[in-house]
Amino acid sequence: MAERIEGHGGELALAALRAYGVGEMFTLSGGHVFPLYDAAYRSGFPIYDVRHEQSAVFAAEAVAKLQRRPGLAVLTAGPGVTNGISGLTSAYFNASPVLVLGGRAPAFRWGSGSLQEMDHLPLVAPVTKHAETVFGTDDIPRAVSAALTTALTPHRGPVFLDLPLEVVFSVGDADAPEAAPVAPVEADPDEVARAARLIAGASRPVIVAGSDVWGGDAVEALRAAAEALQVPVFTNGMGRGALPPAHPLAFAKARRVALGGADVVVVVGTPLDFRLGFGDFGDAQVVHVVDAPGQRAQHVQPAASPAGDLRLVLTAFADHAGDRADHADWIAHLRAAEDAAKARDAEAMAADTDPIRPARVYGELRKVLAADAITIGDGGDFVSYAGKYLEPAQPGTWLDPGPYGCLGTGLGYAMGARVSHPDRQVCVLMGDGAAGFSLMDVESLVRQNLPAVIVVGNNGIWGLEKHPMRAMYGYDVAADLQPELRYDRVVEALGGAGETVAKAADLGPALERAFAAGVPYLVNVLTDPTDAYPRSSNLA
Repeated sequence: MAERIEGHGGELALAALRAYGVGEMFTLSGGHVFPLYDAAYRSGFPIYDVRHEQSAVFAAEAVAKLQRRPGLAVLTAGPGVTNGISGLTSAYFNASPVLVLGGRAPAFRWGSGSLQEMDHLPLVAPVTKHAETVFGTDDIPRAVSAALTTALTPHRGPVFLDLPLEVVFSVGDADAPEAAPVAPVEADPDEVARAARLIAGASRPVIVAGSDVWGGDAVEALRAAAEALQVPVFTNGMGRGALPPAHPLAFAKARRVALGGADVVVVVGTPLDFRLGFGDFGDAQVVHVVDAPGQRAQHVQPAASPAGDLRLVLTAFADHAGDRADHADWIAHLRAAEDAAKARDAEAMAADTDPIRPARVYGELRKVLAADAITIGDGGDFVSYAGKYLEPAQPGTWLDPGPYGCLGTGLGYAMGARVSHPDRQVCVLMGDGAAGFSLMDVESLVRQNLPAVIVVGNNGIWGLEKHPMRAMYGYDVAADLQPELRYDRVVEALGGAGETVAKAADLGPALERAFAAGVPYLVNVLTDPTDAYPRSSNLA
């Protein structure tokens, strides 16, 4: 007979959360969810609180991304939930298994005008895999378990439950929850074989691997497939670092040459979206490998599109026993382009200019970042340079907003990263525009002893908007910020430390001080506002 558990709604929820490996709660205090705090406090379950609910959800998402298990945010009713919707949406686009537990006005007097009374479900349903109001205290463990199983089932993503006031405060009992295993989905073997033949037989194949390769624990399978078939690999998102930079099949700088010259492009674990030219690779055939049928591109007709557990699909590619073309000349061609691009990048990263160019910031960062550092991008123009110049040495160490492009992730991600990896460097790369969204949460980091280094590229403008708008119209509006603003003094006022850097020669020492400080430390770098990241349009 199954063990029975008894307690108030918070205790029942926490029992289910623990069964699924959830180890912490991110929140902003609210009376509707007090029983969840009570259960956590009395059982030693860590609670981390923030200054804006979006940071709680972003922190939960960082945990979900980095640890590949559910992250938890607890939000109070009404504005607490609505403030978290950008975080939920980001998790939805990033396939992050986040559970948001929301408070809810009491059901027994619904419609009477209780404080913060609103129906959250119509708002969150479009950006979650599952959204439900739990109307019975005894039903809480079942609902939490079912939601978490859904969140972990590929294609992974966020889920939402809200608990009416009287439901979460009342006492109930239920069977002790156990985590339900998520069975791997096997792709159609004929589709897998078709894809393997295309890749093996191609003269100029390329693999582009994305975040789901990390999220689906398929990094080793990717390496095995690339090595067995001798295919060059490019990565994006959390797929970055899946092959270490020194690996003979790892490429980062020659993507334009590769995608322009390939005859087969294999996209694994990432959508055919604007980051990949919407899947238009000229005359090349496209193989799109996804973790669930619903992720297959609808705007492109791939030559093959296996849908299933990425480890199984990539392992089948590695085990392909048919004929294989020789790709040595193609790899050598790309390596020459890669080496030439690296030489150009090295020159840019060493530029001793006044004002400082963003590339120099990343040249100095490369000298101080450890191989296992967690690097977080929160910005537009400044973070675009990070994507170009930083090469993660290990998978699962790069966090950016992903295809939703939501600013404000930085401090929440930093909190989740520090909780996940207490002994690693955590570095937030932040544009000065993005600083306006979450910098107040430095106070949360200081108060809870969660150090991080924040590097602000301060050019005094919204770079992704100012330059394109001037090019399109000959003028710009709503694109300027205060030049040379002292963001470091904001951090100092909140209990951290920092400094402003105006000379390239001072960057290295400032970064060394930041990483040695042991407190939230902001390096405010005054960068050249005329140096815009090259792109045809930021509206793509």
